[in-house]
Amino acid sequence: MRETAQQPRLTRAEMRKQSRKGSGGGGGEGPPNGRGAGRNGKPGKKRLIDYPRFGKSGFKRWMPSWKQVLSLFLIFFGGGVAAVGTAYALVQVPDAKSTLRLQNNIYYWADGTEMARKGDTNKQWVELSQISRPAQDAVIAAENETFRTDSGIDPKGMARAVYNMATGGEVQGGSTITQQYVKNVYLSQEQTLSRKAKEFFITLKIADDKDTILTGYLNTSWYGRGATGIQAAAQAYYGVDAAKLDICQGAMLAGLLKGAALYDPTLNQANHDRMQERWEYVLGRMAATKAITPEERTKCGPKFPEPVEVKAPASMNGEISYLVDTATQFVMAKDKTITEAKLARGGYQIYTTFQKDKVDALKAAVDQVKSESLKPDQREADKFVQVGAASVVPGDGAIVAIYGGDGIENGHYSNNADSKVPVGSTFKPFVLATAMQTGVLTKTGANGQPTQINQDSLYLADNLSPIYSKDGKPLMGDDGKPYKQRNDSPGKPGYVTLKKAMQFSYNVPFVQLGQDVGGKNVENMVTAMGLLPSSLEPSSTITFPLGTSHPSSIRMASAYSVFAARGQQNDPYSVAKLVYNGAEQPNFTKSQPKKVLEQAVADNITDVLENVAKNGTGTKTNALGRPVAGKTGTTDAGTSAWWVGYTPQLSTAVGMWREEAGNPKLLSLNGTAGHESVHGGDFPTDIFTRYMKAVLKDTPVQDFPNPEPWGQEVDSSGAPISPSASTSASVSAEQPSAPVEPSTSKSPEGPASPPHPSTSSTCLFNYCGPSKSPGRPSKSPSESPSGSPGQGGGGAGGGNLAGLTGQ
Repeated sequence: MRETAQQPRLTRAEMRKQSRKGSGGGGGEGPPNGRGAGRNGKPGKKRLIDYPRFGKSGFKRWMPSWKQVLSLFLIFFGGGVAAVGTAYALVQVPDAKSTLRLQNNIYYWADGTEMARKGDTNKQWVELSQISRPAQDAVIAAENETFRTDSGIDPKGMARAVYNMATGGEVQGGSTITQQYVKNVYLSQEQTLSRKAKEFFITLKIADDKDTILTGYLNTSWYGRGATGIQAAAQAYYGVDAAKLDICQGAMLAGLLKGAALYDPTLNQANHDRMQERWEYVLGRMAATKAITPEERTKCGPKFPEPVEVKAPASMNGEISYLVDTATQFVMAKDKTITEAKLARGGYQIYTTFQKDKVDALKAAVDQVKSESLKPDQREADKFVQVGAASVVPGDGAIVAIYGGDGIENGHYSNNADSKVPVGSTFKPFVLATAMQTGVLTKTGANGQPTQINQDSLYLADNLSPIYSKDGKPLMGDDGKPYKQRNDSPGKPGYVTLKKAMQFSYNVPFVQLGQDVGGKNVENMVTAMGLLPSSLEPSSTITFPLGTSHPSSIRMASAYSVFAARGQQNDPYSVAKLVYNGAEQPNFTKSQPKKVLEQAVADNITDVLENVAKNGTGTKTNALGRPVAGKTGTTDAGTSAWWVGYTPQLSTAVGMWREEAGNPKLLSLNGTAGHESVHGGDFPTDIFTRYMKAVLKDTPVQDFPNPEPWGQEVDSSGAPISPSASTSASVSAEQPSAPVEPSTSKSPEGPASPPHPSTSSTCLFNYCGPSKSPGRPSKSPSESPSGSPGQGGGGAGGGNLAGLTGQ
């Protein structure tokens, strides 16, 4: 045997032990670092932080020991406690009374001159002893039942608010009265995580002083009507001091804290209904928490404590209040952190897009037409007549004028420019634009896509014609029988071009076209053009193309401006710049234009609507003496009448309806001004013409561009055309096969529009219009048949009028 084989072998334990001893002469390698061998065989020094860990291999070498974990925890925990303690000590409790400093909000015209000052001077501080106990108890019952016993902090609410701000979600208020009070004090500052932390520390510091908290909360809360604090609110709503508020009144004011804009019962009927329900809820909670006895609850009874009438300042008379309201609503919609309560504290300079001369001209046109035609003291149908109107600059979106009503000094508080009445046949151009841009589903091209049609496509216009689905099947009405669409006037014009159908506002062709193009496609088109989805009726209804929806005047003027701007859409805006405490606020630049229609499509729609103005239902606009395009609209039972029209420089919508103040039900216009029925071609077109004539008198005449050829002729779907119908179709390509029954409207046709010389591009109203194409030759008088045209109606199934439309 070899010599080495006779020597005893070392066990692994012995080998590890020997390795630890180490030697300078070799025999085994020591550990790489730490407590093992160092240079020249001397032991290595022990490290202060043993990481990576000595004597471990693999993942264990990188796994911290329990001592290391505990040490790290104590370091970070101690540091966190120290940081929180330092922050707690540094944050000072602000003086709540300082939040009531008086500041104005200043509104400016588009030229920079001052329009109005809205100074909320109705701010008064009162001590808790000067506030009636029922009013105190009502607020506690409504907002935080456990206020007098809780810690003042809702951990879940705080965590939710911090998370929403960190992730860019909607800012939410505190859940307890204490947190809401602290939030009130900080309303003038930014909504940030650091500010939220300050609120938390302030809440901790004052949580035990319940009287101070309740006093501050009641004096810094927003109640609407320009009232900050319960003393101001008691005077604004009931004309009494806070000390004299009874249980019923206190419960109503407590209900306002949920949101005065939604619960002020004097603003509209919907608000009144919401407040009635809220008021009863607050009284119920007061009784449940034994703040009042059942007998005291019964004394309030079912009779709601109606507030006194609003005392409007003289500076808000005329159209000013509506202008201020429009700008204010825009500011809050554009920046969600700016609430009504925050605006009420003042300090804002709001530079609007409104132009004083145009606002004055629009009001003058409305006043003139109403004074010349209406006699409310002699005719019942002349009472409660309302007008809403707006003007928007194409290619820019600036709202330069609105007409909101007779003025708050006359008891009219709602803004008619933000009306919610059906727009009737002014909706039809959107259906035609969709058919030209998107195509009809009844015919596909070589690429398998819907065919884009043109204005020469033939559609049946006979009164009471059946309507077919895109598959050629007759649609069924609610009675289970084939649905037949009615025109505003009887007669059988036969097959007419869509241009003619628009000229005479026949309903049948556009209801059928709506089926052929698809209601959802029309809905997508109008929302792309700027109408709000909340203002639209279901696109699946048969009569959707007839304007059962209820966009505002502002939105209709804006949507038609897309045609004038040759397919470019700009969101309407009423504030060009916002300054707060000397600093210009971001996000108030106008939106970038978006292409929603092909230029050729927009130009062809303009050509169709120019024919409506010249030869169709809008002939009163001929008195304007320049090219104008537009469309009339009238709804079922004559509940509203519209004209929406435009020149290359300005788009204007005018709506008219009857509605008694405080009663949202629409009344019929039939009989108004002695007319058997009122159409869009009557008063709305008259108002439009007078207004546009005044504001455009010193501006150069501009022609609309010549439309390029677009699409192809696609005849309507449905049953096969009979020989007689075919003959009728060939005749109607030149003119209707039967004269249209004269309208009951008393509007005589105006003179033909004179030829317009070609001019270069002109800048107007902060917008440079497109360079003018050579003027088209004037239409032949033979294109307009004898007899006054019929007016489009709203069709069956009137629209649901619930909900505001906004800008």
